[in-house]
Amino acid sequence: MLLQPNLTLPSVSGRIPFAKSNLDEYNPSEFVAFDVLRPRGPPDQGKVLLILSVDMRAKENKKDHNTHKYVSSNLIVRRNKEFTIIIKFNQDFNKQQDNVELEFLIGSSPDENKGTYIILPIGKEKPEVRWKSRVVETQGNYVTVGVTPDASCIIGRFRIFVVVVSVLGKRRTERNTETDVYVLFNPWDPADHVYMVKDEDRQEYVMNDVGIIYNGEFSNITYRSWNFGQFEQGVLDACLLVLDSGKVPLFFRGSATEIVRQASALMNAQDDDGVLVGNWSGDYAEGTAPTAWTGSPEILLKYAKKSGETVCFAQCWVFAGVLNTFMRCLGIPARVITNFCSAHDNTGNLKTDIVLDEEGKVDQSRTKDSVWNYHCWTEVYMKRLDLPEKFSGWQVIDSTPQETSDGFYRCGPTSVNAIKEGELSYPFDAKFVFAELNSDVVFHRSDKEGKMKILHVDTGYVGKLVVTKKHGSSDYEDITSTYKYPEKTVKEREVMQNAERSGMAIGDNLPKPEAGVTIELQADTVKIGDDFKLTLNINNQTSKTRTVNATITGCVAFYTGVVSMTFKTENKAATAESLTVDVNAKEYTPYLVEQAKLLFVVYGHIVETDMSLITMKVVTLQPPKLTLTMTGTPQVGKDLMTSVDFQNPFNFILQNVQLRIDGPGLIPIKIKSYSQILPGGSVRYKVSMVPRTPGKKVLMACLDCPLLRQVTNQVEIEILKS
Repeated sequence: MLLQPNLTLPSVSGRIPFAKSNLDEYNPSEFVAFDVLRPRGPPDQGKVLLILSVDMRAKENKKDHNTHKYVSSNLIVRRNKEFTIIIKFNQDFNKQQDNVELEFLIGSSPDENKGTYIILPIGKEKPEVRWKSRVVETQGNYVTVGVTPDASCIIGRFRIFVVVVSVLGKRRTERNTETDVYVLFNPWDPADHVYMVKDEDRQEYVMNDVGIIYNGEFSNITYRSWNFGQFEQGVLDACLLVLDSGKVPLFFRGSATEIVRQASALMNAQDDDGVLVGNWSGDYAEGTAPTAWTGSPEILLKYAKKSGETVCFAQCWVFAGVLNTFMRCLGIPARVITNFCSAHDNTGNLKTDIVLDEEGKVDQSRTKDSVWNYHCWTEVYMKRLDLPEKFSGWQVIDSTPQETSDGFYRCGPTSVNAIKEGELSYPFDAKFVFAELNSDVVFHRSDKEGKMKILHVDTGYVGKLVVTKKHGSSDYEDITSTYKYPEKTVKEREVMQNAERSGMAIGDNLPKPEAGVTIELQADTVKIGDDFKLTLNINNQTSKTRTVNATITGCVAFYTGVVSMTFKTENKAATAESLTVDVNAKEYTPYLVEQAKLLFVVYGHIVETDMSLITMKVVTLQPPKLTLTMTGTPQVGKDLMTSVDFQNPFNFILQNVQLRIDGPGLIPIKIKSYSQILPGGSVRYKVSMVPRTPGKKVLMACLDCPLLRQVTNQVEIEILKS
């Protein structure tokens, strides 16, 4: 047996023991050599083929593979598309006589039979290997080799070795992390299951690194920019670490369906030490408030820096934003969705129960269900090989920990087309998503003895509006029609019948009394700290006089619909078309919670018919403005100065204030802290930046403190080439 440096053969089984992480350094001592022939005398070094260098052509290949935006010196390619490398030998390469192989290895125990150890002979066919290689060009001792990863291969970071095979055994290049190659999903290729036909879709859902996440309520939609940052340095490695830390088997990592299902669990730390800890308590002293984050890179890089330690804290839009980054980073088309008036159906019977007491006020102790003002999830685009073809396309995935699925807090992938048609027997979690969009809101009245009577059923409150970002715009696109048919249509009734056949409990034949009168609440845009008027519009659809005795209840509520405090109750009688209710700031201000939402519930009793009618309205109070101004030339390599200004308009002190500035391609995230901002006081934070890349950029800022959450602003800048 002859052992020489870098002179090795894989074991007979084709497995090579390696360190546990696929990103670890190679240790030559872990290779074992077998069957190396002992030469009769010293070899003629002039005739021994040696590898002098390997050029991965990272810049050229990344441009061809649409991976040029990744900030990494390593080669990053996409499945089923050829990339080329140039190998320099010590002598002219003879395709017929010389035996040279490329080895690609991933994981701790590479195995040819599992797609984790790929051997590609240069210039020779190997039919059993689904990866392909060819000699593109030979110029003396320089050989250009083309390599095409299989369209369904494992995605991740592969170690690469060039091997010269001779009677002496195998002579490998040394382990070099700079030649590691990342292989990603390929939405540009029809053979890949994440293929998208239109380039404008790929540019928006794969290549766009800044997005918009919508919030507020359906009648007053607000938004904030979000730095997806999938190309920023270290983010790709962080995403792969998520899979490694979650012990996702390598054989799962070639399947988009498996990747997204695993990821929907791994983004939350509820039961598997995932990336983010969910927190809706209002107490964020042990971490960062969900409203303070400006993007995903800060979160993922923090997770990676601490070797997979969970990051505190998140709520639905943070989970959706980070999951969206994860998907786009790996090459899976993705977008963030907001569903306004989203039901959380614990019982699976399409009922959200709200209980009123005898006086018509919301009974907080007996109301356990809630309708979220909005809920964000992620959609991914892919072919579902496990479902009928018509259910491919956009799929819902949701990492906000609400309910378990197969033992873990996760949701999806769920076909959007299947949700729309009520075909809920297909995997995964279709019934839960269907309920978020289609539950009835059932209002009950409880007497002193606890007996319940159904007063009113609202079949149209939930799933009012579903939106996502438009192509190349900060405006939203209404995609409600992709999830559901219009209310009270023949198609909607057919869908409910399909859902019932799929095992969905549609309710207990709930009565839907027709009162002949409808009521609607309206309010103008209101700033935090302002007095305002609430208008109750009464529409009498009969020819007779109808007197409505109305009880108006005003509550401070979280965005999840959970009531924190009732601050106002008022009784009014009316026969006219409308009546108004004055709401004073001093009534609600002491009780405000994060995101400053007020929930108003009106219970109306029609005197002449003894019928009941109920309506709800959420008013999102607008925070004060954050001002962004820029000076300088918006050009690559030139200095730009940004100023962020804020004035405290309130009569109370803002304490423990945190200000974030973020902008991919413009500036690394900057955080400035202030111990307090006095009433009427102002702060100004100036930051200098030097743009790295040309094109449209977004600079975003967020001010956050316990008494004032989610004060945001953003500005778009066109950066010129140098």
